[in-house]
Amino acid sequence: MPHKPKKPCAFPGCPNLTDETYCEKHKSQAANSYNKYQRSPNHNKKYGREWKRIRARYVKAHPLCERCLAEGRLTAVEEVHHILPVNRGGSNADSNLMSLCRSCHNKIHIELGDRHPSER
Repeated sequence: MPHKPKKPCAFPGCPNLTDETYCEKHKSQAANSYNKYQRSPNHNKKYGREWKRIRARYVKAHPLCERCLAEGRLTAVEEVHHILPVNRGGSNADSNLMSLCRSCHNKIHIELGDRHPSER
C-alpha cells in the first residue's frame, strides 16, 4: 500500500519534509512555544508535580480501567479521572479518583457534557 507523500515542516522557513506537522528539528521548539504562549497558564497549578506523584501512586494501586473491569474486560489504565472535578470542589483523595482507559475517560466526559463527541 502506498504511503502518503511527505509535506513541508510547518515551522516558518523550514525546507525539511516530514510525515507529521513539524520535522524532528523543530518538534520540541514548537512544543515549547505552545506551552509558553498558548497553554492555559493555570495548567501547571492544577496538574503539577504533586498531581504526577498522586497519579503514579494511584495507577500503581489500580493498574486496570475500573469501568472495563466492571464489564469483565482487562484494559490497562491510561488516565486517572477525578469523579468530582477539582474545579467543582473535588479533591485528590483516593475516594475521588478512578483509573480509566482513554475510551472510558472520553465517554464519561461526553456524558457529563463537557466534551464534544469528536474531541479526544
